[in-house]
Amino acid sequence: MNRIFLIVLGLSLFALSCEQEFVPASADLPPEIVVEGYIEAGAEPRPPFVILTRSTSFFSEFSAEDFNENFVSGADVRITDGQDTVQLEEVCLDELSPLERQLAAEAFGLAVDSLGFNFCVYIDMSFSMIGEEGKAYTLLVEAEGQQVRAVTRIPEHVPIDSLRFQKPPGEPIDTLAQLLGYLQDPAGVPNFYRYQVGVNGGPVVSPGASVSDDRLFDGEAVEFPLLKPIPRGSVEIDLETFGLYTVGDTITVKWMALDKAHFDFWNTVEFNTANQGPFSSYTLIESNVEGGLGIWGGISASYYTLPVAR
Repeated sequence: MNRIFLIVLGLSLFALSCEQEFVPASADLPPEIVVEGYIEAGAEPRPPFVILTRSTSFFSEFSAEDFNENFVSGADVRITDGQDTVQLEEVCLDELSPLERQLAAEAFGLAVDSLGFNFCVYIDMSFSMIGEEGKAYTLLVEAEGQQVRAVTRIPEHVPIDSLRFQKPPGEPIDTLAQLLGYLQDPAGVPNFYRYQVGVNGGPVVSPGASVSDDRLFDGEAVEFPLLKPIPRGSVEIDLETFGLYTVGDTITVKWMALDKAHFDFWNTVEFNTANQGPFSSYTLIESNVEGGLGIWGGISASYYTLPVAR
């Protein structure tokens, strides 16, 4: 059945059904290791990289300057696929050449030249372990007297069948277009999806609601909107242009398949981000990291570059 499926609505319904209320303790707790790491298979397979920071008190103030002191350096970081093991090397932006900084910006989706702090990452510089679909990868970290472990599996990729632009709903605006994707979801297998978008050669970044599972369209053919991400640092949102693309631009869509734990992490992160404020409830972020916090996620991705046209 071919029909329009509203990802945003599906995400909202799912998140509401799994919300867990969490009241943070007032007392400060010892800092924990926070992990953000990925390994990618698919059209452009990439080696693992891991960012390690320390947790801070829920009630503490935190500024951009504090990031310099918050990265965990000198850690022993290893990845194993059950047969081979690689040790990741710590690399910081201050150590990179301009070309290497540009490559880092594309890999991490960051405007690294305007960060204002020294961004550090652990990465397999030998490129000896590249992500493969169907494989499980275990992350092992020893740092500051703590041991951290996490496991992720890279699922089989489900590509987008096609992408098309159409006139936006409502009053027509000749300079804007809405992007729709068409997907044939495999039947009988739980699938978890995420997407990011880059504009005019910039880094690919996530919209406010970037993940979806297939519980509402298992085995069906669906057409769904892919929203343009809001530029990072934007304070105000223009509701007339929200999620729409500018005609004449060129975009790249990164379409990803995730395992369930990776999906649960981003689903709870995005729900919590969208429901902040003095009258909102805090949602506990899901994590697959043992002995710490955060996410170690496997990705199977495809990339689609196309001009914005009507």
